Amino acid sequence: MARDFAQDLSGMGRPISLGSALSGVWGRTVTVFSPRCPYRVGDTVIGDDPFSGRREGVVVWQDRRSVGVKTPYGVFFFDHRLVKPLD
Repeated sequence: MARDFAQDLSGMGRPISLGSALSGVWGRTVTVFSPRCPYRVGDTVIGDDPFSGRREGVVVWQDRRSVGVKTPYGVFFFDHRLVKPLD
C-alpha cells in the first residue's frame, strides 16, 4: 500500500516497550476485520444523508468508513453505508 507521507525517522533505532508493540499489533488486527468502504475514487454515487440531503457526485476521497463526494456545490462527506452507486 502506497503512503502519501514521509516516514518519521526520528524514532528509528530506539527500543520500544512490549505494551506499545502489542498495541500496534492489536490495532492492525482490528483494522483488518473492520468494515471497508466498497467505493473507489472516481466512482459515481448518490449520497443520501438526513442532514446533508441527497447529493450526486463523484468519489474524490475514501477511507475505511467514509467517502468524500464532489458535487457542483462542493465536497460532502458521507458514511459509506449512506452512499449508493448511481444507476
